[in-house]
Amino acid sequence: MKFIHTADIHFDSPFATLAGKGKFAQERRLEQRKVMKEMVEYIKENNIPYFFIAGDLYEQDYIKKSTVEYVNQLFTEIPNTKIFITPGNHDPYIKNSFYKQFKWSENVHIFTNEIEVVEDENVDIYGYGFNDFYMAKKSNPIHIKNKQKINILITHGSLDSGIDENREYNPLTTKELRELGFDYVALGHIHKPDYVGKNIVYPGSPISLGFDELGDRGFIAGNIDEENKELKLKFIKTSAKTFAEYSLDTSEINSEEELIEKINNTQFDDNKFYKIILVGKCSFNIDENKILDLVNIENIIRIRNHTQAKYEIEEIANQVSLKGLFAKRILEKIQNTEDEQEKNRLISAFDVGIDVLSK
Repeated sequence: MKFIHTADIHFDSPFATLAGKGKFAQERRLEQRKVMKEMVEYIKENNIPYFFIAGDLYEQDYIKKSTVEYVNQLFTEIPNTKIFITPGNHDPYIKNSFYKQFKWSENVHIFTNEIEVVEDENVDIYGYGFNDFYMAKKSNPIHIKNKQKINILITHGSLDSGIDENREYNPLTTKELRELGFDYVALGHIHKPDYVGKNIVYPGSPISLGFDELGDRGFIAGNIDEENKELKLKFIKTSAKTFAEYSLDTSEINSEEELIEKINNTQFDDNKFYKIILVGKCSFNIDENKILDLVNIENIIRIRNHTQAKYEIEEIANQVSLKGLFAKRILEKIQNTEDEQEKNRLISAFDVGIDVLSK
């Protein structure tokens, strides 16, 4: 029994991270369409009979009918694939939802807030989703009807309340899911791929929404042996641009102009959006927005200053103050040693001491 599993595409997201980079937000929304097409093409090429979408397919507050029509047209291209969608907290099954108001392809089954089982040959597929933007824990338990068949659960929620302290997003526990006895649990809500054991899986978002979602993006391709129920999973990367961080040490850079030149001369991957993190010791003022405006590399989206002030020992040693006295003593020790490691240790001690005395 072959399937693919995705979640958290968030069609028509405003992409707030890219708001200051005009065209990129729109390009990103087009990439969402491209990613869905990639999954449909994978289904065609590999004759996949089941497609699980575990919530947050789109953004309820921003979704356009044209996007829904595009997605549905793709679904009509795989008529022999049964598509199961469980609504999430961003696309709940509410009155004005496209899940209710739109005529979906005949091969699409949309779960509601009620636990439901769809019986299909050797497979039973259970699912339930959100009917509001928040959902408490389900009070009625799920019981597997036929344990001889392959049993799948599809839902959207927070596992072990990792990012859901108020337990507002269908809180689940690993213990209870394991005790239910499903052969595969297709989850959505967490945007980073996560495998709990082997058969409780978050595929992560197939296209990242911001810098809190670094690294490769993709979907799960799975196969469950109908004889012994052995599960095999494979992570398939999508081609969408990813978000990345790049650390740049400013310790040997002496001016803002030199820093901008350094960034402009650095090779960056065109298929990534970058956040530049400035680190090390810095002897000049840094204006993050000014630098961002002056670098000529489009896919640098953010610059963050995490540097520490670089103190000049000789300059501070001439001050009539406690800091000046401290600097003089450190300077004397540096001048009296030939050991480079000892000099570096003294310079580090000086930086720490000046930081403390400056507070």
